[in-house]
Amino acid sequence: MATLDVINQAGAVVGTIELNDEVFGIEPNQQALYDALIMQQASRRQGTASTRGRSEVRGGGRKPYRQKGTGRARQGSIRAPQYRGGGTVFGPKPRNYAYKINKKVRRLALKSALSEKLIGEAMNVMDKLELAAPKTKDFVAIVDAIQAPYKTLFVVAEADDNTNAYLSARNLPGVSMMSSKAINVYDLVNANKVVMTSAAVKEIEEALA
Repeated sequence: MATLDVINQAGAVVGTIELNDEVFGIEPNQQALYDALIMQQASRRQGTASTRGRSEVRGGGRKPYRQKGTGRARQGSIRAPQYRGGGTVFGPKPRNYAYKINKKVRRLALKSALSEKLIGEAMNVMDKLELAAPKTKDFVAIVDAIQAPYKTLFVVAEADDNTNAYLSARNLPGVSMMSSKAINVYDLVNANKVVMTSAAVKEIEEALA
């Protein structure tokens, strides 16, 4: 098992923690990571693009000229696709781009993302993350103490009450926070550093091991 130092909110080392190799010590599977990232990005698409077909554009109720005798091609409406202002052919319509990948692939992608952070030394474990009151200044002090870079993801335990920490961190640019049950491949890969509480590590290991 890999061993990682446990730090406190002041950035001092207060102990060590053993990480489960089944979760944090696998060889990252790049294909699973790619599949999970593409799925998440597709699911985030609004899918609101919409164009009007020839039956939806305004005008064109009258035949522009007679069928025969003009020497020109026959036309039934000036709102046909070949006319300026006409309807769009096979244009986008509102749709849902979301799809799913296999559960085993999703789990493998999460393990790969966590293992990649550990390999890249972009992961810290904190003994706890507690604030007496919702105060952004106090959370900034924690960020400075642990030397967290821009785009740091804090992961806290689902079982703990982290309301004050959430409220204190939400206004900080480049800082995000979520519970252990909400972690996903996109946010893990997007973060320059991941900081987890000891309790969150245990919950993740129980869920993925």
